[in-house]
Amino acid sequence: MHDFTILVLPGQFPTGVSVSRDVLMTAEAVSASVGVSRPRWRICSLEGGVVPLQGGFSIATTRLPLRERNDRSVWITAGLGLNTADDVHNRLKDPDILEMARRVRRHIEGGGRIAAACSAVFLLHAADLLKGKAVTTTWWLGPLLQEMEPACRVDTDRMVCADGQVITSGAAFAQTDLMIHLLRERFGSELVTAVSRLLLIDGRVAQQAPFIVPEVLASGDELVSRLTRRIDESLPDVPSVETLAAEFCISDRTLGRHVRKATGKSTSSLIQSVRFRRARALLENSRMTIEQVAEAVGYQDPTALRKLVRKITGASPSQSRNAPYSGRSAPVSEEA
Repeated sequence: MHDFTILVLPGQFPTGVSVSRDVLMTAEAVSASVGVSRPRWRICSLEGGVVPLQGGFSIATTRLPLRERNDRSVWITAGLGLNTADDVHNRLKDPDILEMARRVRRHIEGGGRIAAACSAVFLLHAADLLKGKAVTTTWWLGPLLQEMEPACRVDTDRMVCADGQVITSGAAFAQTDLMIHLLRERFGSELVTAVSRLLLIDGRVAQQAPFIVPEVLASGDELVSRLTRRIDESLPDVPSVETLAAEFCISDRTLGRHVRKATGKSTSSLIQSVRFRRARALLENSRMTIEQVAEAVGYQDPTALRKLVRKITGASPSQSRNAPYSGRSAPVSEEA
């Protein structure tokens, strides 16, 4: 009997696969020292053998049994290496994805559990497992997932989201958070602490929200991209939603529909996201006080900014000055 089964598909993001393996290898090595049972795990693919990943990497796998009684292992799959809506739609048509989706659904129907990170959450959509579920995925594909599966609730602020038999996590390196969650759930905090110390997994941010770049989130919708630039350029004095809608010659309700479809957020939430990103950049890259930063991004009361920073990052503004994240935009290729 296995505790975990790592599922491998051709073209996956190699870091996600290796993080899953490395966390479990480390847990296996230190389990005796903390007095817990040794995690049992395997790496499987549909056909077995060596499977090619992105960037010229590959990994050896065993064949996933066609039918296996009493498999109570948590199946785990990393990001599929998809960055755009076209990538997603095209990959979901491939025979190996359709077959893996059938296997995953059968596993769930047999009482098993599935954990998917990043764009692999779309595999769960292909398996028809997301209806009525609270899920997350990589933040820039969240609106697409919500459009494709309106019966689920997509929360791209979350790093890990567990809902019954389905566990999902955010962008590619959230695979670490997913593995830590699964280890803690099955083996307890002592093993997680030991693994985290050995692998230097330190103080993980609990949300994706600090990393969201509004311009990237809005990509694909020219109106919302222009709106995002308009908000950013108008800081600190952002016009009202009604005024912004009038500038684009549409009603505020129509503007809200465009924003919701493109980003999964309301117009006011988009404004707050742009404000926060500018504030985070100023905190990290300038000597401005919190009061000056608040004024620069349009908060009359610096306490509101302090509360927002702590809510999103889990840290105070002064601690955020030393955080590794930069507010500058970054390319998203090969991140999913």
